[in-house]
Amino acid sequence: MAAHEARSVHVVVGVDGSPASTAAVAWAAVDAARRGYALRIVHVCEPWAYDIPLDTPPGFRDSVSEHCRGVVEAAADTAREHAPGIEVQPVLKTGRVAEILRREAEDAEQVVVGSRGRGGFTGLVLGSVSLAVAGQVAGSVVVVRDVPERVRGRIVVGFDGSEHSDAALGYAFAEAVRRSARLHAVHTWQMPVLGPGSTAYTRLVEDLSAAERQVAEQTLLPWQEKYPQVEVERTVVCGHPVLTICDAAKDADLVVVGSRGLGALGSAMLGSVSHGVLHHARCPVAVVRVRGEA
Repeated sequence: MAAHEARSVHVVVGVDGSPASTAAVAWAAVDAARRGYALRIVHVCEPWAYDIPLDTPPGFRDSVSEHCRGVVEAAADTAREHAPGIEVQPVLKTGRVAEILRREAEDAEQVVVGSRGRGGFTGLVLGSVSLAVAGQVAGSVVVVRDVPERVRGRIVVGFDGSEHSDAALGYAFAEAVRRSARLHAVHTWQMPVLGPGSTAYTRLVEDLSAAERQVAEQTLLPWQEKYPQVEVERTVVCGHPVLTICDAAKDADLVVVGSRGLGALGSAMLGSVSHGVLHHARCPVAVVRVRGEA
């Protein structure tokens, strides 16, 4: 427990001056204030900015450095505007963005990034940095795409009984308490492929549906006992998990998923469900990974 308390002293947000990163800073500042932690704002100047040919215009490198300082200072102003009184720690580093953020995450409560930075193609929903960080940080990464204009007081969490989804449930229940929000827990299942001429289809659907409802109830019970103050709505349905979770999250403040589920390959850092939710959910998405996992 002492190690956890030593680690969880701040929230990290990665910034690059893009509109998405500005939204991420605003979200992260409020989140850090809600948790009672400092906000560490990290801007990374990538090495290529300094390693270009020497015949650059005079003062070019000074201009790059000044721009980088301006980015982190503007982000700090945004944070203080949205969470007055919060402790802000501006950090300026040189290196590869995803690698720096993963290192910064080692002693952070969570990492927040915008869905897309300045380097991405305009048509992409997610950038390379958000995808590289989500699922590879030990703990939680929040990817901020669209922030609801008003607080809805509602969180959606997807769960399938895996270790990662259990971590997601723990995060979601704790977040619901912090926000005094309702929690919508979504559990989906899919029918097995049946051969032609199957005569037991209806009975199979009924049996699977009953079994999945029981799994969902047993999975949620310990969390509901731990957090009795949280109002929980439960959905157990035969359907595609990404579509079902994103549909439930249309009027949510936050959607929470585990980094991998039961169907993911063991070597995959980010499962298909979390990847799909990141692409399609309209609100901020928290991707929760089991701490201590290699």
